[in-house]
Amino acid sequence: MENHEKFMKQAIALSEQNLKTLHGGPFGCVVVRDGKVLSAESNSVTADCDPTAHAEINAIRKAAKKIGKADLSGCTLYTSAEPCPMCLSAIYWSNITEVYYGNTKRDAEWAGFGDQFILDELSIKIEDQSVQFTRICASDAIKAFETWNKMSDEAKGNVKDGSR
Repeated sequence: MENHEKFMKQAIALSEQNLKTLHGGPFGCVVVRDGKVLSAESNSVTADCDPTAHAEINAIRKAAKKIGKADLSGCTLYTSAEPCPMCLSAIYWSNITEVYYGNTKRDAEWAGFGDQFILDELSIKIEDQSVQFTRICASDAIKAFETWNKMSDEAKGNVKDGSR
């Protein structure tokens, strides 16, 4: 548990440091494999003008680049707050199976970072969501998938389901 606390405190320190720069919200994240830090990042939504630049996303991207593949199996993620729906999805897509967090979703909501509306939207049919989704060019779009399915595994290389 000592190492877990060490890495969590590093994530929390990143969230606190971000308050000084306001490059993004007060969030920090560390990705570790075999006891070694692969990445340690904070939220940079404001600095990057990127709504996806959450600490977890930034840390996952940097860790994947460091090891040269999108599969982060065997890695542990430490984040200052329970992941939002986007970050949770990235955790699943990257094959991380162990996450430690500090603040809860309720804590984040109390601080003004609520995301329950996204979870509510995801629980209803796409045609009933508040964002308007319209399917077009389906017969053209399917061609890339058809070609993909015909390719050999060798031709697909390291691309897996998570590379979406």
